[in-house]
Amino acid sequence: MSDSDFEKSFAEMFDEGSAIPVAFEPGQEVEARVIRIGAAHVFIDIGGKSEGYIAREEFIDRDGAVTIKEGDTVKAYFLSAAHSEMLFTTRLGAGAAARAHLEKAFAGGIPVEGVVEKEIKGGFEVKLPGLVRAFCPYSQLDLRRIEDGEAWLGRNLSFAISLYEEDGRNIIVSRRRLLEAEQQKLKAQLRETLKVGDIVTGTVTSLRDFGAFVDIGGLEGLLPVSEIGWGHVEDIGSRLEVGQQVELAVLKLDWDNDRFSFSLKQTMPDPWLKAAGAFPEGSTHTGRVARLTSFGAFVTLSEGVDGLIHIGALAGGRRINHPREVISEGDSVEVRIEAFDPERKRISLALASAVKEAEAEGAEREKVRDYIKSSERKTSGSMGTLGDLLKAELSGSPAQTKLMCREANALGVPSGYKKKLSD
Repeated sequence: MSDSDFEKSFAEMFDEGSAIPVAFEPGQEVEARVIRIGAAHVFIDIGGKSEGYIAREEFIDRDGAVTIKEGDTVKAYFLSAAHSEMLFTTRLGAGAAARAHLEKAFAGGIPVEGVVEKEIKGGFEVKLPGLVRAFCPYSQLDLRRIEDGEAWLGRNLSFAISLYEEDGRNIIVSRRRLLEAEQQKLKAQLRETLKVGDIVTGTVTSLRDFGAFVDIGGLEGLLPVSEIGWGHVEDIGSRLEVGQQVELAVLKLDWDNDRFSFSLKQTMPDPWLKAAGAFPEGSTHTGRVARLTSFGAFVTLSEGVDGLIHIGALAGGRRINHPREVISEGDSVEVRIEAFDPERKRISLALASAVKEAEAEGAEREKVRDYIKSSERKTSGSMGTLGDLLKAELSGSPAQTKLMCREANALGVPSGYKKKLSD
């Protein structure tokens, strides 16, 4: 062996010999490497002079096979120490040995496994390791209110022991405490990376009239009803359901007040980008009356694209006080695009029937004007002849008679002709 090798080996041995055992607090969590699997224990490297060990039965599956191998990394909780030997556990499971550790789990905040046995007054009875019975209040089983107690029966879950009295005869457990701790840990991680505008995946946790609450993994926020789609959403339940996976854009992050909001529609194409090509000015379309206001009626042309019929264009020239006098929400109407403002996302509409009537009236008006002018030339000032001609042309139509009189008045036709018409 060379001098350099000897010096290196001596230095390594000196470091190993001077290693200071690591001190742990009951319940402290560690990540350690498996160094040996024995007949009763699994030994782990905890970075100190003493080895830690875990009961081998914690790593046995239902078929009796060991689920780990040397070199694997495991997460464990410190239970106790005796004669430089440190006892750890991954999570208290079933068995008499685990029963003896319940009090230490309570003191150290170590999770325990339990089965929800039955629903009782105020909560659930939970069976812990060693056939120990515990009580879990409704409010402590989940982060949200329990709606269906039977759905939880028979489930094997992790709990924190929040009360341990009378030598284990009075035990209260909480699953919510573990969930909140995990949520806070994830939230702290998200705070370092999450920003407004990010696209995230979440799970719908509940539905309300004003929106839906969504959990993105450690953080729950609101998806407002106005952000569910580009169009007006009347029934949230028709778009979303509890447990549904959704892709969202982060809309607001208020870490100080613990308020967060998301948008579903911002992950969808903006329908207004194609609206100009789909609804050119002068074209006619069928839409649905979405809502009425004091100044007009909004008509949905497609998902997220609405146009407005002004109140003055709804009644064919007669005065009305509110659009509901002539139209109702939900009505299907044929409209014409009068004006399109893509920058302000505004479309001005007119009822197609009203446009046709106006065009017909305009054509009739031009016809009357032309006829009056030609008749004046033919009669050369003979009032009786012009009146007779006009009256004959109208063929007794009251509407045409009124129109003829208005046009005659507009053209300055002497009153004698108009009297002839009215006679």
